[in-house]
Parts: sequence; structure tokens; C-alpha cells
Amino acid sequence: MPKTRIAFMPLNTYPNVMADEAIRPAVGFAASLGCSLHVTTYAVKIPRLSSPLGGLLLDVPGLARTAEETSRAECRRLGELVQAAAGALVTPDITCREVDLGAVFDAAAHEARYYDLSILPWSDASVAPQDVTQSVVFGSGRPTIIVPPSTGPDPVSHLAIAWDGSRVAARALGDALALLPEGGRVTVLTVQDEKPLAGQIAQTLASSLEKRGITALTHTIPLGRRKIAEALQEGALESGATLLAMGGFGHSRIRDFILGGATKGVFADLRLPVLLSH
Repeated sequence: MPKTRIAFMPLNTYPNVMADEAIRPAVGFAASLGCSLHVTTYAVKIPRLSSPLGGLLLDVPGLARTAEETSRAECRRLGELVQAAAGALVTPDITCREVDLGAVFDAAAHEARYYDLSILPWSDASVAPQDVTQSVVFGSGRPTIIVPPSTGPDPVSHLAIAWDGSRVAARALGDALALLPEGGRVTVLTVQDEKPLAGQIAQTLASSLEKRGITALTHTIPLGRRKIAEALQEGALESGATLLAMGGFGHSRIRDFILGGATKGVFADLRLPVLLSH
């Protein structure tokens, strides 16, 4: 039986729903990787609490029931949206799970552990995608690809790896290489003025990849006044890559990369799919 790589996509429905225009390209991106796709939509369960005013002014149970019904309806709608976006490209497996209020992020991280990678649609319209991303990246132990709405359906034949020679960078590289098709190429990105880098680490990695039959080039990026994630994205795009893999800047760097998008950080202008390994 041939092996099948399965991507996992969690979609939350409460209190905010991911924008349709963000979900469609993420589904297409999964298909471009040759992955099967498992989508879980999460419907909220709200505990029944009594109003301190005895229900005279506020029907708390009624509001909870309405929120739950809306959440379940969104699950059905999102399932239909994914099915339509997939078309003939990929046959998605779509399930709906009910989770307690506040438990969806942990539920998504735990479920992601059963798949090869997670693919998360991205939108800067609300903080909900950032919360899901943080939970899955740090809690699943699996690689996670964040897909901006501008992503096209082309296959990933050229990837860029943010490289500092660390263990976490090596893990990101291994996760990304598993997605690279035969004949694909790699650009090894290193950043000047960010932290000391010992020796010719970029060229050493490029030579190692070449020995394995992978076309590899190096690209050194000046940091200047830019944030590290901004510099890496721009370097990846300059090289012509369609996927940036990173993980070599440690826990705090990746967390800054994610949380920065909550206000005016790099995710306010996510320009290409980014694979994060932790």
C-alpha cells in the first residue's frame, strides 16, 4: 500500500470564524503538496450558568444555546466550503468536534499530533488565527505551515530555510525537505548582524544538500533595522522561494514571530507560506 501524507487543518468557529478567502487558498496549498487533508471544525459547548439577576434582564442560558447553534451551523458551512474549495484537487476528510468553551486550542494541538503536518489558513483580521497557530506550533510537536490568503496553487519546488546550524533549524530543514518534490531546490538563508554564526555554515549545508542530489544555493541577508522575520520573508522572496522553513532562532524568536502579528508585526504582512518547527 503506498504511503499517504496527511495534513491537518483545524477550523475554529467561536467566538470568531476564519475568513472564507483565507481558507480556500490553504486547501489548495495542501493539494499542491500532494497531501491528503483532514479538516476538523470545532463547535463550542458553553456551560450553563444562571444570571445573577435571576434571568430578569438577561437570558444567559438562551444566549448560550444561540451561540452553540451558531457555532454548529458554522461547522456545517465550513465543511461545505472546504469541500467546494477542494474540488477535484483533493478529497478532504471533514469532521466536527464539540469542545468546551476555551478548550479548542489545546484540542487542536493534541489532534495535530496524529498527522504529518498542520496547514493553517491565516488572516490578520482577528487574533483567533494567532491563538490557534501558537497552540499548534508549540503544542503539537509536528511541523506547521501558515498559509496567507495570497498563496497560489503552484507546487512548492523551491524552498528557503532559515539556517543558523542549530538543532531546531535542522529539524525545520528535515520537515521541509520531506515536502520538496524530485528536482526541487533549496536556498539557505543566513542573516547578518542578528547573532554570531560560526564558520561557513550556509555553504556547508548547501554542499551537504548537493551531495544528496538537491540543488542548493546560499543567500546572506543584512538585517538592518528590520525584524528578523521580516528580513527572512523578504530574503525568501528575493531568492524565488515559495515556502520559508524556519525554526533556527529558538523558542523566543518563533514566539515573537507569531505574537508580533497580533499588532503590527510581520503577520500583518505575511507574504508567503511559512513552515514552523518547534
